[in-house]
Parts: sequence; structure tokens; C-alpha cells
Amino acid sequence: MQRTSVSSSNIASIGYDIKQQILEVEFLKGSVYQYSGVSEFLYTGLMSADSHGNYLDTYIKKGNFAYQQIQ
Repeated sequence: MQRTSVSSSNIASIGYDIKQQILEVEFLKGSVYQYSGVSEFLYTGLMSADSHGNYLDTYIKKGNFAYQQIQ
């Protein structure tokens, strides 16, 4: 999945598969996680958020989406 680099103190890049509704997040320390069932609305909000890390924590991590570490 192609990811877009973001300016964040914790996140290196973010990708999204609209058909499968999978959000992929690469952290600066090198780990990569995929979150399933994430709507395009939430992805758009994440990409436009003032703080990508805060948005990810509030709406994705605490949103109880299934996830897996892929790297």
C-alpha cells in the first residue's frame, strides 16, 4: 500500500485502501500497523488533522478498530 509522509512527532506515513477500508500507519520507530473497517471519512479527518497522533489515538485506537502489526 502506498503511504503519504506526514509531519508528526510519532507517525512517519499514512496509507489508505478505500475498497478494503484499511488504514495503514507507519510510526517513526519503524513499526507498521493496519486498522480494518476505517471509513474514508475518518481517513480524511486523520490526514487533515492538526495533530495526526492525537486524531489517531482519539478516533482510531480508541474506536476499537481491529488492527494488526505488519512490520
